[in-house]
Amino acid sequence: MTPRLPPGVAGLHALPADHHEGPWDSVFVPGDLKDRILRHCVLVLRHGRRLAQLAGPPHGLVLLSGPPGTGKTTLAQGLAQKAALGVSDVGATTFVELDPHAFPSDLLGESQRAVATLFHETLPELAARRPHLIVLVDEVESFAVRRGSASFDTNPVDVHRATDAVLAGVDALRESCPRTIVVTTTNFPSAVDDAFVSRADVIAHLDLPDDRTVRRIVEHSLAEIVAVWPEAAATAEDTASLTDAARLLRGLDGRRIRKAVLGALVVRDEVAADPGRLTGADLVAAARIAAASLAGNGFHAAAALSSSGSSSASGSVKL
Repeated sequence: MTPRLPPGVAGLHALPADHHEGPWDSVFVPGDLKDRILRHCVLVLRHGRRLAQLAGPPHGLVLLSGPPGTGKTTLAQGLAQKAALGVSDVGATTFVELDPHAFPSDLLGESQRAVATLFHETLPELAARRPHLIVLVDEVESFAVRRGSASFDTNPVDVHRATDAVLAGVDALRESCPRTIVVTTTNFPSAVDDAFVSRADVIAHLDLPDDRTVRRIVEHSLAEIVAVWPEAAATAEDTASLTDAARLLRGLDGRRIRKAVLGALVVRDEVAADPGRLTGADLVAAARIAAASLAGNGFHAAAALSSSGSSSASGSVKL
């Protein structure tokens, strides 16, 4: 029987673990964004107790923002594994995935009490199991709601108290468990409370992929297909088709780009029956379908069908 997880905890893992390999390498961002975030996490995990002696010690808080499909959650999961590997010489890491939607808000004070319990009891207890703790909070805007724009559909008093409890909890966790990293993601950075944002040590924005990153995602996705069906290897070497597909997929997020490459396997009956028969023409056709379908249905696919225009900036970080 699977052990029951504490309230608000969606997943609990011991890292590093072989089955957690993969996510880090599957997210592509420009420059050294990933490495800079990783170095910060390793620093806090390894030297958190000494850093706590500083006048302005780190909170161990990382905030990843950006549109859906840009790889924020995947990057956060990969970051946990890579950071755990980086400090494995001094002990293992507990990786906790939280579900911010699990905290009730329909009764006055319930969210506040639940959040207080999480930060003052549950997480410190989990941190005591191993030398290091990494916590992932997806959609943090539902967890640390911007108090100045609390929705009238919820109890505004409870929203304020719950966000207050989150801020106090983050501060308390820094004091009691200095070798802790809290990684948060949001699709709506303007909805996250300003005081929470100010506590972040690292604020990184993942934008839609630029031209070079689109090409890398296409190549990586094809390489994964070829690893399963080696007969399709020639497609991965078809430079002209790769260039055309990447141009068509410009403006789509990373998730949609990967789905477009996968869609190449169903462009023709023959390929669906035997993916090893995949060709560059199939890839280009799938890219054209993906770009046109998003644009035709009114979804955001800026420049997806354009062969000209400037590359979008992708990936910025504030330390």
